[in-house]
Amino acid sequence: MPNTRLRQANGTATPAPEVNYDLALVVGSSPVNRIVVTRIAERAGLKVIAEVPDKADGILASHAPGTIILDGGPGDQDCACLMERLAALRLAGAERKPFVILLSSTMTTKAQTTSGGTIDAIVAKPITPERLTPLIQGMMDRVRD
Repeated sequence: MPNTRLRQANGTATPAPEVNYDLALVVGSSPVNRIVVTRIAERAGLKVIAEVPDKADGILASHAPGTIILDGGPGDQDCACLMERLAALRLAGAERKPFVILLSSTMTTKAQTTSGGTIDAIVAKPITPERLTPLIQGMMDRVRD
């Protein structure tokens, strides 16, 4: 079924890419955390693109990953620049939303960090395969059913 979502590019509407549920975008300021989370997501069966927060918006526009894993950083605000974009993706793709996971270093609650239901799950740091893999596999199971 063709994707009917449109995006603006140079003042003209163009078809948005189909959501790729085999692709994950890992976003974080820490290169070490990006590598650790990338390896966990790859072992769970996803292809992964890892990027810093300032450059992740371009990946969202061009690749439409089905899973987005945000490393909140020390104060859970490292990826705040992406929240508006993620909320817009949610509104544009009513039934085909990216699954968004926040990796939190504080005791942030889902209610404190979600703006319009942007975050699906919060995982407390330190990140381990035992904490992150079940979320990724659960998302993949829901998509494939």
